[in-house]
Amino acid sequence: MSASFFLVILLGLASLAYMQGKRRAFSVAGGVTGSASLHSRPGYYGMLTAVWCVLPALLIFGFWMAFSDSILTGLALKTLPASMQGLSADQSNLLVNDLRNLVAGHVAARDIDPVLQQAALQYQGMERIGRIALGVVMLSMALFSASFVYIRIRPEMRARNHVERIVQGGLVLCSTIAILTTIGIVLSVLFESIRFFQHISVTDFLFGLKWSPQMAMRADQAGSSGSFGAVPVLAGTFMISGIALTVAVPIGLMSAIYLSEYASSQVRAWAKPIMEILAGVPTVVYGFFAALVVAPFIRNGGGMFGLNVSSESALAAGLVMGIMIIPFVSSLSDDVINAVPQAMRDGSYGLGATKSETITNVIIPAALPGIVGGVLLAASRAIGETMIVVMAAGLSANLTANPLQAVTTVTVQIVTLLVGDQEFDSPKTLVAFALGLLLFIVTLFLNVVALYIVRKYREEYE
Repeated sequence: MSASFFLVILLGLASLAYMQGKRRAFSVAGGVTGSASLHSRPGYYGMLTAVWCVLPALLIFGFWMAFSDSILTGLALKTLPASMQGLSADQSNLLVNDLRNLVAGHVAARDIDPVLQQAALQYQGMERIGRIALGVVMLSMALFSASFVYIRIRPEMRARNHVERIVQGGLVLCSTIAILTTIGIVLSVLFESIRFFQHISVTDFLFGLKWSPQMAMRADQAGSSGSFGAVPVLAGTFMISGIALTVAVPIGLMSAIYLSEYASSQVRAWAKPIMEILAGVPTVVYGFFAALVVAPFIRNGGGMFGLNVSSESALAAGLVMGIMIIPFVSSLSDDVINAVPQAMRDGSYGLGATKSETITNVIIPAALPGIVGGVLLAASRAIGETMIVVMAAGLSANLTANPLQAVTTVTVQIVTLLVGDQEFDSPKTLVAFALGLLLFIVTLFLNVVALYIVRKYREEYE
């Protein structure tokens, strides 16, 4: 029996509990005509019964999913002979990995160790028994908790208050998980970055002008020291993102103004969905378009004017990335402009302003906080893009202000450094976390600046 089967059964029990709880509320109230004597609406009694039917069973199910593998692995390892007990940490990890591969069926038949095979069979047998026991316990707990609430339903029972407290607790739990996840991500990146800065100084990383994170296996090999200056990588990120925003912000904002203020309802009905299709195109498709169409066009066009254009350039990646993020600016700006009260437009027209003057002096300033938010979202999307840069701008960390040359970005280098089997004791690998921390600080700074702009103009126009 799979996990989805348990959840489907639990959902069916919850539906049955809802109907029985609601029916019980009508019964204790003396029928439909007496429902006015209930503290809450009958549906709340049904929801309370359904929630208590589901909640304890889900807690048991979550506990099983979180700890069953560790428990079953430990029990299976205890069945191994004494010669395979008391191993070192590394040998024990390899043994556990082999056991899990056997259980999952990822090992060829000729490579199977008979002892481990027997342990895997023990694991699978205990897992089947555990799933049957899980189903019995979940079903029993769901029926018990639902019956407990069912028999306590009375007209004076504050079912709505109980349901709202449970919902509020769920919202608090979700918010806490989101916050703790963010804190965990930041701390994991921070701790690994600190390990990197124990090998490479902060000043060399932040102000170094050469990026070549290659560490040799021996000290006498060429390039054994490596170069970890992040300036070329950061400069390439800002250059490509700047080109993308130069394309996306004017086009996106102007299209939003046209769709919200000038276009008829018929034009808007088909133009906006077509524009938003751009946001659903996979980035690898944009990468192919940049590498096969835009980059050769720029190279050939530059050659006609005697310019030395690289086969992979920041301009090609930035232009295509700008096309990709147009919907982020356009859609959000359009929604924000439409949200500006009509009274502000009417007041401007009443004072004799033209349509263009109203848009320039009234609508855009009033909608500026939302427009800044859309631009910030587009900037974050551009800074975090990887595939287009790999295919159109290359991997060369060149410190240049020429958009016709090949450059690279922070995200591309992070992916490059972490591809394949890597040793997480080397500065070559740890520098990826330092780059991630640097990118996090940069985006945090952009968010603070945008928040300042939003608050300033919101106070002025609201």
